[in-house]
Amino acid sequence: MNSNANPANHRFAAAVQDLDPRQPSPTHPQPQPLRRPRGFAVAFSNDSTTTNIQAKSRKEREKEKERTKLRERHRRAITSRMLAGLRQYGNFPLPARADMNDVIAALAREAGWAVEADGTTYKQSSPAPPPPTPHSFSHIAAVQQNDHNNAATVLVQEVVYKEHGNGPSGTSFIPVYVKLSTGLINNYCQLMDPEGIKEEIHYLKSLCVDGVVVDCWWGIVEGWTPQKYEWAGYRELFNIIQEFGMKLQVVMAFHEHGGYGSGFISLPQWILEIGKINQDIFFTDREGRRNTECLSWGIDKKRVLRGRTGIEVYYDFMRSFRTEFDDLFIKGLISAVEIGVGPSGELKYPSFSERMGWRYPGIGEFQCYDKYSLQDLGKAATLRGHTVWARGPENAGYYNSKPQETGFFGENGDYDSYYGRFFLQWYSQVLLDHADNVLSLARLAFEEIQIVVKIPAVFWWCKTTSHAAELTAGYYNCANRDGYSRVFDMLKKHAVTMNFVVLGALASCNEIEEALSDHEGLSWQILNSAWDQGLSVAGQNAQPCYDKEGFTRLVETAKPRNHPDGRHFSFFSFQQHSPLFQRTACFTKIECFIKRMHGELS
Repeated sequence: MNSNANPANHRFAAAVQDLDPRQPSPTHPQPQPLRRPRGFAVAFSNDSTTTNIQAKSRKEREKEKERTKLRERHRRAITSRMLAGLRQYGNFPLPARADMNDVIAALAREAGWAVEADGTTYKQSSPAPPPPTPHSFSHIAAVQQNDHNNAATVLVQEVVYKEHGNGPSGTSFIPVYVKLSTGLINNYCQLMDPEGIKEEIHYLKSLCVDGVVVDCWWGIVEGWTPQKYEWAGYRELFNIIQEFGMKLQVVMAFHEHGGYGSGFISLPQWILEIGKINQDIFFTDREGRRNTECLSWGIDKKRVLRGRTGIEVYYDFMRSFRTEFDDLFIKGLISAVEIGVGPSGELKYPSFSERMGWRYPGIGEFQCYDKYSLQDLGKAATLRGHTVWARGPENAGYYNSKPQETGFFGENGDYDSYYGRFFLQWYSQVLLDHADNVLSLARLAFEEIQIVVKIPAVFWWCKTTSHAAELTAGYYNCANRDGYSRVFDMLKKHAVTMNFVVLGALASCNEIEEALSDHEGLSWQILNSAWDQGLSVAGQNAQPCYDKEGFTRLVETAKPRNHPDGRHFSFFSFQQHSPLFQRTACFTKIECFIKRMHGELS
């Protein structure tokens, strides 16, 4: 009997072909690959044709490699988010490198399915299916990695809905994390008031808050000696948070803090000592004034920090944290790590710093006058063929100028000249490269943990053509150019969650008119650009909220009416600078806000 006539053999051969694409199909033979002519054959071949074919083949291979890398990165990002969701909402004790089969099996059992050791899965009330035969082999072959991800996603949603009792409407659930005040740990990394912290966390627990956010300050942990890290105070704090069963997000804070009466935290003392000798490690304005809020990005790859570069210093800090608290990562207590990439932890230049005299709604100043940044600008100008462009703008005004008062930002200003476009492209690229370098090492340190980056909302002067305040902050976003898509494309490469700073209280009409601001328009531009890139988006309030109107605005931004998913944000970080939220005055409003974010109230 001719075996080829048997349909089962055809199905089996097709299954083998699906599992191993290297095997030739009996019905669809593989075309022979092109071979490069060798020896004397080269002399008789058409040189031009051969060269074109080889170049085209090489390009196709490179493109396919890039597509494969993107698919694998996308798959890992999906897996990472699923693992984070299971740890956060399902209390699954999954290790950092959990196998996807283990995850699906755990989810299936949680959802009421039975999973055998060989992978056979069925409903508890149903009889076990018969073992697979060669005739059903093609169905087994059809289960590829994408199907694993899809099945896991459905099971994750089912478990999360069960956890919160929301049913199909559970997609509107937005976890709320509250940022703990800064002065909990002193400059010697000692926990100041354990009993007061327990009281505060107990209060947050009573509000059904999902977790807390803690700043881990570089200036405290590595404050006195290079590469000597002190984590004792944070260990004690994290143990208290763990006792209350709260989730934890941590911030790698590589900047200075000095606000809201909760104490001053500088950069490490050994960094400041270096800065006394070499002030160019700090951002510098046109008048030569130094800003010690954070290190200049000009030294990201310069070995001026006791033999280390800026990037290496950040990585060593992150790696120390990951090693010190490995047990908490394994337990799933730490659900996300926010990486500080600029002043206030936000991805921006310190262009509108109050310590330098800036007041809202000033346009700010460019921060590129340290010698390392100027050297980089000189190289870029030389490469462009215009060495005279190796300078910052001379007519860009001062911190508190208005756009129309300057020759650079005004209507038909130099910002849109050949030199202006060159300078702004270079200036914004430095911001992009800094974030790219730091996040590459952050992903190496934290692997599959959710990584967060904070994006500011520089909304004043948005109704002018130049968008001056955004330009000095490093976002080349003006009336005829989108300055955010390239930033979010880079964040997408690292599977980062974008934390967007939103306003609670609305500005007065006079303020809006005076500053020609457009917070709502800018917010939608940023959010839509992030979603177009496929980014996960979270939110954080910019100012304290004490009234119903402010809370309502936050909820409407996070959960707009008629949105198909019921929500915009994957989580919300709520920061309130007064101790314990001014609990006697605001308890009811805060409780209502959290319930609305959780979908318990409309």
